Amino acid sequence: VPHDDYVQHLLNDLDNDVAYAQGREVQTIFIGGGTPSLLSGPAMQTLLDGVRARLPLAADAEITMEANPGTVEADRFVDYQRAGVNRISIGVQSFSEEKLKRLGRIHGPQEAKRAAKLASGLGLRSFNLDLMHGLPDQSLEEALGDLRQAIELNPPHLSWYQLTIEPNTLFGSRPPVLPDDDALWDIFEQGHQLLTAAGYQQYETSAYAKPGYQCQHNLNYWRFGDYIGIGCGAHGKVTFPDGRILRTTKTRHPRGFMQGRYLESQRDVEAADKPFEFFMNRFRLLEAAPRVEFIQYTGLSEEVIRSQLDEAIAQGYLTECADYWQITEHGKLFLNSLLELFLAE
Repeated sequence: VPHDDYVQHLLNDLDNDVAYAQGREVQTIFIGGGTPSLLSGPAMQTLLDGVRARLPLAADAEITMEANPGTVEADRFVDYQRAGVNRISIGVQSFSEEKLKRLGRIHGPQEAKRAAKLASGLGLRSFNLDLMHGLPDQSLEEALGDLRQAIELNPPHLSWYQLTIEPNTLFGSRPPVLPDDDALWDIFEQGHQLLTAAGYQQYETSAYAKPGYQCQHNLNYWRFGDYIGIGCGAHGKVTFPDGRILRTTKTRHPRGFMQGRYLESQRDVEAADKPFEFFMNRFRLLEAAPRVEFIQYTGLSEEVIRSQLDEAIAQGYLTECADYWQITEHGKLFLNSLLELFLAE
């Protein structure tokens, strides 16, 4: 896909959605999906200049770019930084050669370390390492070894995900042997202790950060904020003054997208689905959820979920005070059971 053409299509796509901002200032930009680090420096400059020309961008906006360790080049990173990128997220996944091969990754452990060192040398606002655990045949020691190597690189932010098998992927058609629930729990518990001891605070199910380095883009997402999704396969969520919530999905395939067919589908979130969608996001965060935000973000009164809340409190998943709800340790453990209470009939 020619870079300059694609960037032009991205900006055309944004032109169609610009009204969704409703004059609000853009606080964060996240350039992800695939390997945006293949984009040339000038193409990135054109893209971000184009965004600034179309939307009010906050002076201190967080601008993150995802990078595949195999495509990290020093001079190109400097160009990205000049264009405005101030945070980089590196998809390390593992430091084990064998595990990376099984995940179908093109990079090796050395490239991952090189990319992290490069990012830390740029003087960016922050950088993140993405790491997976619960990999095929992964032992507790291997999982903790990965984590120790990541901590050694001293990223301000660490995303530590459990591998999930998606249908329609290589693993989905031939499922590998994954660690069982007890093993996964040991990995999580001991890994969590390692991270905490190293000065990281967990703020979301899979996200850890040094104080002051939480990812603002993710926080907005989990707090049920709005975002505009531009480009192949991008998702957006927009709330209108009348309380209507619109979800948009952009065309997945580059060919259709490059022919100017940007929008694949859009749908209004039904009132009955709003509580589940709100809590599905909100309860991934460990911070307390202000009760007023439920009304603010869904346009619904608390009365519609009163019986579900009472049930969640009775089950020990939640505590409630005058101003907020707090998910308990028990609730975190049984997050799916908690969320099921809010599913529409």
